[in-house]
Amino acid sequence: MQTVFKHEIRHFFSHLTGYLIIGLFLLISGLFLWVLKGPYNILENGFADLGGFYLLAPLIFLFLIPAITMRSFAEEKRTGTFEILMIKPVSTWEVVAGKFLGCACLLLLALIPTLSYIWTLASLVVDNNSLDLGVLLSAYLGLFLLGLVYIAIGLFLSAISPNQVVAFLLTLICCWLVYSGIDGIASLFSGNVYSIISSLGMKSHLETMALGVISLGDILYFFSFIGLFLYLTNITIKSDRP
Repeated sequence: MQTVFKHEIRHFFSHLTGYLIIGLFLLISGLFLWVLKGPYNILENGFADLGGFYLLAPLIFLFLIPAITMRSFAEEKRTGTFEILMIKPVSTWEVVAGKFLGCACLLLLALIPTLSYIWTLASLVVDNNSLDLGVLLSAYLGLFLLGLVYIAIGLFLSAISPNQVVAFLLTLICCWLVYSGIDGIASLFSGNVYSIISSLGMKSHLETMALGVISLGDILYFFSFIGLFLYLTNITIKSDRP
């Protein structure tokens, strides 16, 4: 697993991929939060919070994370390096886990610089008020877990896709469905039915964590999705192993 993990990290940063992903995430989020006018702009909201960032980041993830995961297996199968990887003395679980952790590391590196937004908000607070760091960090944890779910989905779809473009599009669509699609279906109903269907989507769980509430149910929800798609990826890779 460690070998695969190191290989993924080397690939991200020996090419422009890693720098491009991190740079685009920071550029897009920075522009929407601090420069461009609109619902995400913090300075236009009149109060210091990162609500706009927590709404914006999942949408940016919808495009950037598929760009990270699309080559994980689809490109290796196309170039023939997948067969080389499969004959090495590593289990399929180690391959899947190594690639997952490599992508997760890149996601973490993209999120860490945005912690500077908290420092910027602190400088905007007046009247001896203070930021609730617990709420902010809870929301960051929710974003990171959401990103991990996207990665797990992306790895599975890369494993079953014939090429990178198909893997990218399938991952984008599937991640959108689990984030907003279920919530859209729930909006067609009301009362208890709405609550039940809405609770199946990622958006409601992320919104709960953005309020500073970290519950065992939310954590288990995210890890269940991660475990399911990593398991499916493992089965797919094992079936392709010579």
